[in-house]
Amino acid sequence: MPNVLPDLEALADPVRAIARRAGAAILPYYQTDLDIERKDDRSPVTEADHAADAVIVPALEALTPDIPVVSEERIASHRTDGTGARPFWLVDPLDGTREFINKRDEFTVNIALVAAGRPVFGVLGIPVRDVVYAGYTGENGTGAASRQAGGAPAEPVTVRAAPAGGIVVAASRSHDNWDELDDFLNGENVGRRIIAGSALKFALVAEGSADLYPRLGPTMEWDTAAGQAIVEAAGGTVRTLDGGPLTYGKAGWRNAGFVVRGRPA
Repeated sequence: MPNVLPDLEALADPVRAIARRAGAAILPYYQTDLDIERKDDRSPVTEADHAADAVIVPALEALTPDIPVVSEERIASHRTDGTGARPFWLVDPLDGTREFINKRDEFTVNIALVAAGRPVFGVLGIPVRDVVYAGYTGENGTGAASRQAGGAPAEPVTVRAAPAGGIVVAASRSHDNWDELDDFLNGENVGRRIIAGSALKFALVAEGSADLYPRLGPTMEWDTAAGQAIVEAAGGTVRTLDGGPLTYGKAGWRNAGFVVRGRPA
């Protein structure tokens, strides 16, 4: 299995198109009554998750035949034995299934390329809003992040410096312990909070709509890889709660808590 990465910049257009096709496969289910299954961890999965997965996985396999695809919906067939040592795609076909079930437009399509344990390329689609974010960072540390709305050209996005009047904090709708979050934010100059589901919060930081996204509980790697790639390409940081790197290809695919930041003031 080769370790050579494809041209990351050249991946942006075809993978954005894949995310849009996955979004188109999801949307017919959005306003319908859904059959909801439960995974082993009791998290929900719907027909829309499977429909998006059926678009993304074959498309990535055709685009980069030498790079394996790890998808949340097929995770039982994947192991981490050596996966983190070579490039692999990491996919959440529908992140924010609870938001989707509750008819909130915050669910996303997450597609990331991981190399040497870090996400170097990511695409994040928001199907209901017809918006797709993309970002990549090369071996020399240079890269770019963008936001594309509908059929318009992609526009660059960057994180912003923390405003003197107070930062905007993006917080998870469903998972955070609010007392724990209040303790974490003690000492931060907080202007206001935005409550949102899914990986959308990464995009808010990447485009400068938010400055800080603390996630104090566990997530899975496919929840975070695409968003992390975009934030880092936009000039922000994603670190574990103890300040270390958030890495990928871990046994069990599970993340501990982490903090996403834009630029310091």
